[in-house]
Amino acid sequence: MKISRRGFLKALGHVSLGYLAAGIGAYKYGTLLEPEWLAIEHVTIPIPRLKPLFEGFRIVQMSDFHLHPYTQIDHIANAVEEANRLKPDLVVLTGDFVLETADSIYELAPVLSRLNAKYGVFSVLGNHDLWTNASVVRSGLEKAGLPVMKNSGISLSIGQDMINLAGLDAAWGGQPDLNLALSDLPPDIPTLLLMHEPDIADIFSQDKRVSLQLSGHTHGGQVRIPIMGAPALPRYGKKYDSGLYRVKEMWLYTNRGIGVIGPPVRFNCRPEITEITLVEDKS
Repeated sequence: MKISRRGFLKALGHVSLGYLAAGIGAYKYGTLLEPEWLAIEHVTIPIPRLKPLFEGFRIVQMSDFHLHPYTQIDHIANAVEEANRLKPDLVVLTGDFVLETADSIYELAPVLSRLNAKYGVFSVLGNHDLWTNASVVRSGLEKAGLPVMKNSGISLSIGQDMINLAGLDAAWGGQPDLNLALSDLPPDIPTLLLMHEPDIADIFSQDKRVSLQLSGHTHGGQVRIPIMGAPALPRYGKKYDSGLYRVKEMWLYTNRGIGVIGPPVRFNCRPEITEITLVEDKS
């Protein structure tokens, strides 16, 4: 069948319009829908030497809020409500509360203070918190009743059973010191480590006192292409960019975060709240 030049141009126009419509749809999805489409990931992690009363202990992890200019407070407030519905034993916040302005913490912290967990809410700072103004971010969180761990640790108790929780300074711009954080903690019980950047797991996994490292930082890349994965990842987040990993004898979980940085797009990489359930490793 012969196609006239006019018919060819008309068909080409329809194809072009189709690609344009698809492009507009993908842009709207990536900028308006997926960045606020929260996913709740449920992960069970076996921990060696876990004490009996901590069997089934549930931790909610949230990370990388990056309030303003792209991520708005309503999205974070919704995430807080979703986290509270999980009725966690413990909530941990693994850094990057702000993006461009440290003073944003004074709007964010009162919303995060609504988080409710039986054994408390604990946090560490991320590189963006340090780059803007670490003292302002820390002050805002602590004034809202949200303790910030910096190369420090505590032991959590249920009856006579205990587990250690340690938190470190960010690697990118800070001075993380694991030995200092663990110095006053009982060495014979499992330690959960809060560390903003995940790739530092290659170092900390050499310390057998640490059973699980919880990190954020990468946002999962924000855009994940099937088979290929994330085309762009930050320093200290290129190796362990999303999900659960076994690093030597230590577990690592990297959370995809709540907010975004620019360009403010998510594709195949929804914002995440993680519910982690601890069980005894009987192997």
